[in-house]
Amino acid sequence: MSKRRVLIIEDDRDIVEMLEYNLQEAGYETISALNGESGIAAAKKERPDLIVLDIMLPIIDGFEVCRTLKKDDTVANIPIIILSAKSQETDKIIGLELGADDYVTKPFSPRELIARTKAILRRGRVQRTDSRIERGNIVIDSTKHKVTVNGCDVLLTFTEFKLLEFMARRPGVVFSRSQILDAVSGEDAMVYDRTVDAHVKSLRHKLGPAKDCIETVWGAGYRFRET
Repeated sequence: MSKRRVLIIEDDRDIVEMLEYNLQEAGYETISALNGESGIAAAKKERPDLIVLDIMLPIIDGFEVCRTLKKDDTVANIPIIILSAKSQETDKIIGLELGADDYVTKPFSPRELIARTKAILRRGRVQRTDSRIERGNIVIDSTKHKVTVNGCDVLLTFTEFKLLEFMARRPGVVFSRSQILDAVSGEDAMVYDRTVDAHVKSLRHKLGPAKDCIETVWGAGYRFRET
């Protein structure tokens, strides 16, 4: 069985070498690119199993790299871990909203990054287009703004739909209440006094037999259950 390949898009050569060493020790093959433009080209040419992506890159920054890759059907399903010194919550939200699967801040532990890499690759690539997500008996269609459970339509508010879509794209990732609120704020975001707990309670009720897909992580927030 061939080794899984990881593309590293990072302009700091010392970090590239450290990542290459640790990933190779963990049994992965590595490819590297030192700027955003060459990173996009490498992703399209090599079709890696996972991408580790820095944000502050020359030529094209990491956010734009992520946006470009997620719009290309040939590489959109490649999972991305953003690795960045930009640690503000808003930066994390932007990265995750653009389609990244995880966000790790510098300085970081190589062991933690390897663990996150293994976890994402265990889930496998999510076969989807940007407009459709399938998680067990739940189907989310962003274009039609439609959710079904066991083939039956579920009527959600704008905020409930965005909350479900946001978390379903990143199963297993724990989000704080403030992260969720920032990500799903929209035209009816004032409903329930802007409390995420109330939105989650209402969403679970409407999802019926699929309500357990949203898990409470006590003291941390919520996550979409990994299947």
